[in-house]
Amino acid sequence: MTADTSSQVDRQRLVLVTGPSGAGRSTAIHALEDSGYEAIDNMPLSLLPRLLNGPVYPRPLALGLDARNREFSTAALLETIEELTQRSDLEFEVLYLDCTDDVLLRRFSETRRRHPLAGGEDPLRGIAREKQVLESVRDRASVLIDSSDYSPHDLRAEITRQFTVEKGLRLAVSVHSFSYKRGLPRSADMVFDCRFLRNPHWDPDLRPLTGCDDGVATYVREDPRYATFLEQISALCTSLLPAYLEEGKSHFTIAFGCTGGRHRSVAVTEVVAQTLALAGWQVSCRHRELERAQGLNP
Repeated sequence: MTADTSSQVDRQRLVLVTGPSGAGRSTAIHALEDSGYEAIDNMPLSLLPRLLNGPVYPRPLALGLDARNREFSTAALLETIEELTQRSDLEFEVLYLDCTDDVLLRRFSETRRRHPLAGGEDPLRGIAREKQVLESVRDRASVLIDSSDYSPHDLRAEITRQFTVEKGLRLAVSVHSFSYKRGLPRSADMVFDCRFLRNPHWDPDLRPLTGCDDGVATYVREDPRYATFLEQISALCTSLLPAYLEEGKSHFTIAFGCTGGRHRSVAVTEVVAQTLALAGWQVSCRHRELERAQGLNP
């Protein structure tokens, strides 16, 4: 696929939204509807050809599907994804909302809802059963969002940012910081380790601050390896992003990690995000551990 946006004018934009129960599919559908999409939730797969074989809709379409649908089968959904991917009259994406088992279990416990595939069994059995059913679909996702660290408000904002209605191809770039102690961001496309840089944590005056503060940013920048690292990272990103755009990728996440996710990774993330924005890319910046500390994530 090329970046020739003129060919996109008469193509129907279609986003298929799926994922395990409790991961945020309904929130995503509502966010897409508020963003200008014609949203249809839990439509039987057998009705999809009738919906798509007519004239191009004036608005993009968002279709929600999950394992509770009475016609659902993994084989049928995979076959549908393959057929839609091959259609030249569609700009088609699969949005998969994922979540860790422990967070899903907590969400079901907090809402006192029974997992739809658990019956009277332990909810973890239902979660495991549904994830197994959807595993092959997850592998076909165009956009994968792990909602484990997102509040409903944050998830709506992320969906809105990534799927804003606009003509032509686009590439939204997210630059994240994180702590290795809390694990890698599961949705990251490219990950870089900042733990080799000098650590502000060991300076008592800088320890309470974050990489967003000038003192910490200066401290990290004074590491003799910093300049070369930033130069090479920036060159790599700016050379690869156009290639991902040409391939039709709509979203790309670059993650920088350090031990605590507060100082070095945050400082580097801020600089790389600014560099890419100045180069003309649509960029958002997120600091996972700072959000946790401020209580912005569940």
